Amino acid sequence: MPVYVYEVITDDGDEGQIFEWTQRMSDEPLAKHPTTGQPVRRIIQSPNIATKYTSSHEKKTLSNENLAAKGFTKYEKAGDGQYVKTAGEGPKMINADGKPIK
Repeated sequence: MPVYVYEVITDDGDEGQIFEWTQRMSDEPLAKHPTTGQPVRRIIQSPNIATKYTSSHEKKTLSNENLAAKGFTKYEKAGDGQYVKTAGEGPKMINADGKPIK
């Protein structure tokens, strides 16, 4: 079950007590603090998603071979506004506007 963050609503508008509460997604948001009965509001926060992310995973995902296999073309800056193809299909070199260089 997800953990939601709530804040007590104060009369003077200052920040109230912040607490976490575990409840089903289908449950209605709390209207009152479970122990004190004070009015509360739910605070929207970004989700905390656990992944098996590592820097080696990123290197493997963005490798030239993997990008080419997925149908992407990768260009790296060669200087003087020119880019050299390092992965995928397409012209060997392009300029900064994306036009092929012969």
